Amino acid sequence: MLLKALRNGVGLLVVGLDKLTRPKPIVRSEQEQQLAQSALEGHTLYQLNACPFCIKTRRAMHRLNINLEIRDIGKDKNFRNELKAGGGKVQVPCLRIEGNNDTQWMYESDTIIQYLQEKAA
Repeated sequence: MLLKALRNGVGLLVVGLDKLTRPKPIVRSEQEQQLAQSALEGHTLYQLNACPFCIKTRRAMHRLNINLEIRDIGKDKNFRNELKAGGGKVQVPCLRIEGNNDTQWMYESDTIIQYLQEKAA
């Protein structure tokens, strides 16, 4: 019980520091921004708010100036169940990629960030 409270407290501290130290988003022309955003249509990020790897992924999204649907598996058990049923495991962050009548589940923050950088370029 004490360990859980400590973990939650540290997590909230990390979330607060993230908000204070976020990198500036890249600036694109309106047309470039629309292209970057449309390249990521059908993408959803499953995450936990205070998870350090999820924070790392959200910081990269902020820096890349892209918006994805974010599903917090800690706040909604249905999202957790979707992640387990679709991806096969409950691990965050996880990027769900829907397109061409196919759904892919991408785990690992570094892999997700690299993918987002390539798609938003």
